[in-house]
Amino acid sequence: MKARFTLSILASVAALALAGCASSHISARASAKLEPTRGNTTSGNVTFVQSGDGVRVSGEIRGLKPDAEHGFHVHEKGDCSSGDGMSTGGHFNPTAKPHGNHGAGEHHTGDLPSLKADKYGVAAFSFVSTTISVGAPTIDITGKGLIVHRDPDDYKTQPTGNAGPRLACAVITAVK
Repeated sequence: MKARFTLSILASVAALALAGCASSHISARASAKLEPTRGNTTSGNVTFVQSGDGVRVSGEIRGLKPDAEHGFHVHEKGDCSSGDGMSTGGHFNPTAKPHGNHGAGEHHTGDLPSLKADKYGVAAFSFVSTTISVGAPTIDITGKGLIVHRDPDDYKTQPTGNAGPRLACAVITAVK
């Protein structure tokens, strides 16, 4: 009788622990409110939602060159104080990889897919990244900078992708 009672309690505790882990893992969220850098009009909002090993990145950015691609990167510092976005430093790269295409081969942790603006200069997007995290050690993007660049990323030029000036800047912040 005592063994069944103890086993029942252990099963309940294990189920609660697993439920707690699952819900906290799925609920990790962050957001970024992109503001224009000096002399630019680009702005928008981006959300990051951790789910398992992936992060759903979605948002809408306005004020881009119509019908054009724009580099999009997580940068190492969450600091937009310089006015030109340069205070965010270089691409977030804690794993010391070369710059590259997010979906093909090695790349910086902060290398995200380029944004594609429509004929109105709006980029609406949603994709999953398994190379960033909201809250996990090493690849956590919380507190980092988010930059939208003027030009497309060529995925070759080291270490920047030759994406040009920084049009908009944000600090990625945890959402509770």
